[in-house]
Amino acid sequence: MEKRTRLSRDQVLAAGVELADAVGIEALTMRKLGDALDVRAMSLYHHVANKEQLLDGMTDLVFAEIDLLDDTDWRTSMRVRAFSARAAMGRHPWALRLMGSRTTPGEATVRHHDAVLGVLRRAGFPLTLAAHAFSVLDAYIYGFAVQEQSLPFDTEEAPTELAQAILAQFPTDRYPYLAELTARYLEDHDYNYAQEFTYGLDLILDGLERALAVGAAAYTPARE
Repeated sequence: MEKRTRLSRDQVLAAGVELADAVGIEALTMRKLGDALDVRAMSLYHHVANKEQLLDGMTDLVFAEIDLLDDTDWRTSMRVRAFSARAAMGRHPWALRLMGSRTTPGEATVRHHDAVLGVLRRAGFPLTLAAHAFSVLDAYIYGFAVQEQSLPFDTEEAPTELAQAILAQFPTDRYPYLAELTARYLEDHDYNYAQEFTYGLDLILDGLERALAVGAAAYTPARE
């Protein structure tokens, strides 16, 4: 008689994340997930109704990994959240295309979004400015993550060697500004492309800080 493996929904979702990390979201199937858990694929449907529900739950686990400090100033909170979100997407590249597309998000996802808005509103952001801040920060974080994942070099290393090899195929005087930039960064042996994330994030936070100073309104808690 076959011994049944007792599973929980949390185990199924965690295994789904682990498998997607290993093989990618396109290769993730209920059959492969069942094999990874040493159960028949049909038994997974006791815990998730279908693959979409599985993806909802997996995405929710990624959102649960993102840190957000709500007991400090808004700028520090948004900075911590941005770096944590980028790190989570780096650990789970497959999640990037799912995190903004779920129509039935889980509790961690909803809690995260509410917490972000809460930090901004309690800091005095008018509702419209809070919405703008949330949108531009997410556009930057997600966009940078997409670019990082598609770059043809390790972002922990300087990309200038690749740029130099590409430029070597063309006359330098035809593209003087690219040649200038490449030469500049070849001199800077400590240059790390990932530093650009910090620079861009600070530009956005500086802009939001100015907007808040100009147009902040008193925060009024929502009625219960």
